[in-house]
Amino acid sequence: MRPVLKGVRVVSLALNLPGPAALMRLRAMGARCLKIEPPAPAGAPRGTGGDPMSHYEPRAYQDLHRGIRTLSLDLKREAGQRQLHRHLAQADVLLTSFRPSALRKLGLDWKSLHAQHPALCMVTIVGAPGAQAEEPGHDLTYLASCDLVSGHNLPPTLYADMGGSLLTTEAVLQCLLARQQPGRRQGQGLHHEVALSEAAAYLALPRHWGLTSATGMVGGAHAGYRVYACRQGRVAVAALEPHFAARLCQAAGLEPSEAQDMTRKKLHRQLEAFFATQTRRQLDALAHLHDIPLHTLP
Repeated sequence: MRPVLKGVRVVSLALNLPGPAALMRLRAMGARCLKIEPPAPAGAPRGTGGDPMSHYEPRAYQDLHRGIRTLSLDLKREAGQRQLHRHLAQADVLLTSFRPSALRKLGLDWKSLHAQHPALCMVTIVGAPGAQAEEPGHDLTYLASCDLVSGHNLPPTLYADMGGSLLTTEAVLQCLLARQQPGRRQGQGLHHEVALSEAAAYLALPRHWGLTSATGMVGGAHAGYRVYACRQGRVAVAALEPHFAARLCQAAGLEPSEAQDMTRKKLHRQLEAFFATQTRRQLDALAHLHDIPLHTLP
């Protein structure tokens, strides 16, 4: 990744995953990043305080914070506030993931912050936009609200959090670019809000359009875009385009002309029967020989 943000200074108060994941990407783009974390409360057991992820998933925490300076500050105390504002006076961007009411209590809402640091940009990560920003939620609830949770199975990754981190990175770039645009007060900071629920909704657009529904072409209706059982495992086939579909049919011992309608149930059964006879090694070799997009799985 090119260091396009070299010289840009980012301070983050954002905990858990979306904020640190965005900070990781900003660091990779060359930004100088400082992460401020809360100390353990007085009388709390050892191993508390800091970012919760440092306790429940240390490996992820280490990966996210590689090359990022961390500092423990109690923002509920005047000394911690003074130290924070010394860092903000030299920063270009502040990232937060607190609820709006918590930011107001700390004097870190946009109106207060902009009055103190006019050149500072601020990107706030919230669960949902508007009044819903005060409501509790997590990745799973935002995905569920967008019909992205199937049955009782948990999603294989944290889509809303990671999608939100990308939107946060995009928001930082937007703020920095807009700050330099002619026709506005150059050098004045901007504020941008990123809602994880909106990140989930963006990722859910293919489902909203019907593409990934059971009758959608990439939801199971197309025989060349499915997961089949094979000997020793499974195979994910993505022969969606006509030329790939024709090669798939030919490799399965069918006429390439069969690929003219890949939604026929008969063709689904024929391909299912073919894959059931093939080992993963055979299918990997077949994919290479015929230039077919497929990937075998345990």
